[in-house]
Amino acid sequence: MNVLETSLPGVVIIEPDVFGDDRGFFMETWNGRRYEEAGLPGRFVQDNLSYSARGVLRGLHFQNPRPQGKLVSVLRGEVFDVAVDIRVGSPTFGEWTGVTLSAENKRQFYVPPAFAHGFLVTSEDALFFYKCTEFYSPSSEGIVLWNDPDVGIEWPTGAPTLSERDGKAPPLREMPEGSLPRYPAG
Repeated sequence: MNVLETSLPGVVIIEPDVFGDDRGFFMETWNGRRYEEAGLPGRFVQDNLSYSARGVLRGLHFQNPRPQGKLVSVLRGEVFDVAVDIRVGSPTFGEWTGVTLSAENKRQFYVPPAFAHGFLVTSEDALFFYKCTEFYSPSSEGIVLWNDPDVGIEWPTGAPTLSERDGKAPPLREMPEGSLPRYPAG
């Protein structure tokens, strides 16, 4: 397993070991001991599966309180996946990093708790899988506007398909007082 650092602390790209031959392939998608040795949390409490068509953008979602760390991967298709540091007081507040995840490259992306997360489907469709470090809490959920000009994410499309809620989310600077996590988040 290869762990690649990104420009944001704690946000990493994981390249699992893949063993393949003419019959197909085998890979571990999670091994608590090995991932913990690599600096990832040893405990996940919820798995989620999302199916979306080309051009669908989901995000930028977060929870506060009860922030969720997410280990994400793509089982079918391809997405452009993004993490944004939304921790008030962080030296990298408002900065983002992104990676292409696909069934073909088999990469995983770890988004730590207290970061916003979103993805855009760039293939015909995508089956998106993620493990969470905290249970989903609707009352703790927040959303940052996907195209916030202050964040400046370079999405591979300018006209995604959005939910009404995601399309009406506020930019980071207009988030209500106390709705964002504080740095250091724990």
